[in-house]
Amino acid sequence: MPELVHPFSRRVARAAAPYAERNEKPPGRIDAVLLAVLARLRRPFALGLQRGRRMADYVERIQREVDALSDADLRQAAQDLRPGLRREGFVPDLVARSFALVRAAAGRTVGMRHFPVQLIGGHAMLEGMLAEMETGEGKTLTATLPAATAALAGMHVHVITVNDYLAERDAAAMRAVYEALGLSVGVVKSGEEPAQRRAAYAADISYCTNKDIGFDYLRDSLALETRKGRGRLLLEKLLQRSERLDTLLLRGLHFAIIDEADSVLIDEARTPLIISGGQGGEAAAGLFGTALEIARQLESGSDFLISRRERTVTLTDHGRSRLKELAQSLPQEWRSARGREELAQQGLSALHLFEPDVHYLVREGKVLIIDEYTGRVMPDRSWERGLQQLIELKEGCEATGMRTTLARVTYQRLFRRYLRLAGMTGTASEVAPELEAVYGLKVLRIPTNRPVMRRNHGVRLYATRERKWQAVADTVARITRAGRPVLIGTRSVAASEELGALFAASGVDHVLLNARQDQEEAEIIARAGEAHQVTIATNMAGRGTDIRLGPAVADQGGLHVILTEFHESKRIDRQLFGRSGRQGDAGSYEAITSLEDDIFRRHARSTAAALSARYGRQSQPLPAWAVFSLQAVAQHSAESANSHMRRATMEQDKRLDSALAFAGKAE
Repeated sequence: MPELVHPFSRRVARAAAPYAERNEKPPGRIDAVLLAVLARLRRPFALGLQRGRRMADYVERIQREVDALSDADLRQAAQDLRPGLRREGFVPDLVARSFALVRAAAGRTVGMRHFPVQLIGGHAMLEGMLAEMETGEGKTLTATLPAATAALAGMHVHVITVNDYLAERDAAAMRAVYEALGLSVGVVKSGEEPAQRRAAYAADISYCTNKDIGFDYLRDSLALETRKGRGRLLLEKLLQRSERLDTLLLRGLHFAIIDEADSVLIDEARTPLIISGGQGGEAAAGLFGTALEIARQLESGSDFLISRRERTVTLTDHGRSRLKELAQSLPQEWRSARGREELAQQGLSALHLFEPDVHYLVREGKVLIIDEYTGRVMPDRSWERGLQQLIELKEGCEATGMRTTLARVTYQRLFRRYLRLAGMTGTASEVAPELEAVYGLKVLRIPTNRPVMRRNHGVRLYATRERKWQAVADTVARITRAGRPVLIGTRSVAASEELGALFAASGVDHVLLNARQDQEEAEIIARAGEAHQVTIATNMAGRGTDIRLGPAVADQGGLHVILTEFHESKRIDRQLFGRSGRQGDAGSYEAITSLEDDIFRRHARSTAAALSARYGRQSQPLPAWAVFSLQAVAQHSAESANSHMRRATMEQDKRLDSALAFAGKAE
């Protein structure tokens, strides 16, 4: 059979290092631009799909022979593949044999057998690509193909998901498949002791979250002190001095398969991961309490300017002079112009850019950050540079201690260090150039197993928020009368609760899912496809969960999804719409929005104002041309701003790395 992929013997061999990772520098700005241009011009779809189909055909030809093996022989056959995969790499004959074994094991243990399109998706990931697969096409099962094959080749595999619930769920669902092949599975959970985490990472295949991987890598970096310290590990291993090896959590960065890869690599890449050391809280309360008082005395327009598009606050010349006057009698920290301006700007950001129930929750006297892309709380995260303490004081909570940065890493740098990187998601086409330019990940769209039956009911844009909510209520009443379930997506906790209160007042039975009910997520989603069910949810309902239809619901038209405000990225809108019509089921979706939505106020203010002046008194939806032009302007502006923020994060990372190198402390 002709070769389908290039052998990767070199990278498989490098996985034998004590702490394996790539030592690659990020591309320069000019290189990144050229890579992005080339990514747009390149069309990997046809070639990658062709190779995947040839591999799927090859697997089908040998499947009958593999299916005839007993359970014991199946396990032994998998172990017999190990030497060849280690020696020759991912060559077609061995990959096809491995895929056939995984497929047989899945059929026997979990009652699911990989479809040909899943074989194509698995092959794409083994090649180091990002497989774009529709919602409900079985990404969790598909990942077992490259994960098991790489593990048999001696690579330690991290299957990375966006939260603990999905990591535990997917590991539990697929554990029997791996164990049938003689492979071990570990699950890394938040809050575990180092010994438990080390044991989970010691397994052949470890399920974990992107945040766990990032922070554990940073902890290992601190233990290793410098990047040169990694080179000493081999000598220590040869000399049987294992004290430092025994303290490490990971075994290196071998092969990562990232679920919901666009969320991890794009949406969350704006914020670096930081490990910090704590200092006393009393000093923090005094310093930041003063900063908040001063920020409240500054006036918008004359003393500072707010850019909601960029989410920044900038002091004017008048504001700097005013700040200098206010700080004259204050302690030493306020004598430096740079220091007091930083404190004032952070205080202004806390007051004007961060809103409760949108950007954070206050729960049991603590400020918890809400992930704006998933709608989930992030209890292990805090803002840096005093912003966390300022918001705590703003909300009347006890200020936590000052934090000093001990180690930091961006997702861009972290995931480029894997010897091999792959991913899967339902939505990546829009950011394919950036994924290839930054991470070297080509996107391959995988065909669906069955035709998509989801129907698009279009977009309605109303002049006011009140008219929008009334249109949503009318639509819900009409759809549920037919016995169909409805899922309504909102952008924030506040918006979901506003709509919930409206429904409660009008007697509409509904279930609410946002960051306040995150512990009940699985149970709520399990019921969301039942007849007459109405579910109001933030983005929590948009990723990683399938909504299965109740009896007879498909015959009535399936699940209907209503988006009530466009997100900053079209990808996230597609994720919500993808909750309906899974695996060829019937379903439909629409968007019902208003000129007063946050995205239009922040990213298309002048266009929205012009439309409001013309159509503000109109009770009917605005014309179609107005809808699509406003959406295009707002989302293009938002995505450009977010892309700029990600580039800024990378540039800051380079500057910090250069500074540390000059001081002799770089990795």
